[in-house]
Formats: sequence, C-alpha cells, structure tokens
Amino acid sequence: MSKLSISNVSKLFSTTRAVDSFTLEVADGELVCLLGPSGSGKSTLLRMVGGFETPTSGSILIDGEEVIHLPPEKRPTGMVFQSHALWTHMNVFNNLAFGLKLRRLPARDIRDKVEAVLELVGLGGYGKRLTTQLSGGQQQRVALARSLVLEPKILLLDEPFASLDQHLRERLREEVRDIQQRLRITTLFVTHGQDEALALADRIVVMRDGKTEQAARPDLLYREPATPFVAGFIGSMNLVDGKISSSVFAHNGFTVPVPVADGVAILAVRPEALGIVPADGESAARIHRVTDFGTHAIIDIDLPDAVRLKSMVTDARQWQAGQRIALQPRAFAVYRDDAAIYRSA
Repeated sequence: MSKLSISNVSKLFSTTRAVDSFTLEVADGELVCLLGPSGSGKSTLLRMVGGFETPTSGSILIDGEEVIHLPPEKRPTGMVFQSHALWTHMNVFNNLAFGLKLRRLPARDIRDKVEAVLELVGLGGYGKRLTTQLSGGQQQRVALARSLVLEPKILLLDEPFASLDQHLRERLREEVRDIQQRLRITTLFVTHGQDEALALADRIVVMRDGKTEQAARPDLLYREPATPFVAGFIGSMNLVDGKISSSVFAHNGFTVPVPVADGVAILAVRPEALGIVPADGESAARIHRVTDFGTHAIIDIDLPDAVRLKSMVTDARQWQAGQRIALQPRAFAVYRDDAAIYRSA
C-alpha cells in the first residue's frame, strides 16, 4: 500500500508564493493529475514531492512517514521529466542499471530487473542501443523504465509527453495508463493539457495561483465545474457575462430563462449543448465561420457586440457564414461571485 499525503504545503520564492497551503490525499494505486495554466504551481508541487524543491512550510507523507528531510535519491519516488534527462554516453541498459548499481544489487538481479522493465515499456531487446539512437517516444519510454526499475512507491510524471507530436503523445499516454493500472502504482501526473488529464486521471486537481480550484473525477469536473475558471479551463466552454432580471438572463439580445435572483451573472454552456436554429430578420446572432470535421462541425457565432460563441452540430451542410440564427441552450450553468448558483436539468 502506497499513499501520498500533502498537508498545507507552501512554497515561497522571494516574495512570490508559488504554492499556497496546498493539501491533497492520493490513495493507493490512484492516478491524480495536477492540471492548470503556467504559473499555477503544479510543477513546483511535484518537485517538492520528489525532493527537488524544499517546502517553505507544510508536510509531505508517504505511507505515513515524513519525507521532507530526505534528498531525492532517498525518497521512495520515481520522477519522469519532460526533457527525458537520459545519459547520452550510456546505452539503454546502463541508464536503467545505474540506480540499481548504487543500491549494490547483484549483477544477475540487475539484469533481470532491467530486462523485465524494458519488456514492460515495449523496449525488449533495446538494452545495447545508445539513447541517441532512439526516437523521442522511445527515449521517453526509457525515462519511464528508469523510474519504474527502482520500484518506487510513488511515480511522479512532469509533463512527460509535452515535447512529442500529438499522435505519439496520445499513444504513449494510453501505454502509461495501462502500465500504471497493471502495476497499481500510486501516481501524481502534471500536465497543462486538459485532454491528457481527462484521458488519464482517476481524479483531476485544477490548480490556480498555487491553490486547489476544484478536485474531482474527470466526468464530474467536465459536467459540473465549480467555478467559471474551471468551466473555461476544462474542455471548450462558452462563457457569457450578463444580467438576470425577472428570472431571465440577458446579454445583448441573447436571453435564457433562469429561476434565480436578479443580479449580474455568468452563463456557461458547452458547444455541444448550444443549439441553433435559422432565424428570419434581425437576430441577435450571426454565423461567422463553419468548420466541418466530418463527424461533426463547429459553428463560430458572433453576437452583436462581437462576443464569439461556439456551437457543435452533427451536419455542417445546412449552415453557412453570414446566416442569422437564434440560440437555444439545452444545458447550462449560471455563476455568481465565482460559484455556481444554478444548473439546468
């Protein structure tokens, strides 16, 4: 059983608070993604768990034992960096064997462990190759194998696929998820890619200014974002400022019945939930662009004040630029004071 407990951890760089009283429990075998924009503190937090940064305050426990005082090589963690950080003067086998040699394991045990983990990451028979002879995806597999061969209690992944092309990134993240589930290794994964987080995580922690904005399962995070920031950061979301009067939200001709008290508010509606219908005469909205992806189309819509919205439709052929339309949200949320006050059924 391997459990990670982060309690009230803060990190200050001079007068900048990179992480602010952050608390998180990662259960045994769970894969948690830290997701957020640049500067949100996610990589700094991961580096503190790995021992590459020292917290200004707080506690980091692995299986109930404090690890803040331990250097990286003494912690039961394995870290995979975006840059691979492989030794180019060593072949693949020696890259993996180096840490095991420091532990003074017998040569036969080292060989067996290295060969087993190379098979695990799909690189069986690659031990004698130099790392410079490998593709970017293969190098990242070696970096993952180098961490796994040490049998860490906690696996730390710091945007390991960011430098790879999209097709390879998607394939590798599926492989990493399969390996993680097979080993049942507790994993903390940093990414700024929302698709990556939604595809990989058991739970996503959205970070903002060093704090947790929301932590939830991917499906709940997508369907029930707690704040406008999360709503706009996870997936594609139309966010429209407006006012509610007499139970009607209004923004420059775009109106939606909403059974809440009067006042300023933000309406949030996903493109797939924003229906459109042709409209005659002067309408509040006009189609700016139609992008046909074959399986679906994205309609860019301009409101009279130049606010742009997106609608997802199944067939692009009945829509064209310049066409006037009316908007019919099928599902939406309303936010006020940075919190959800209403969600439609």
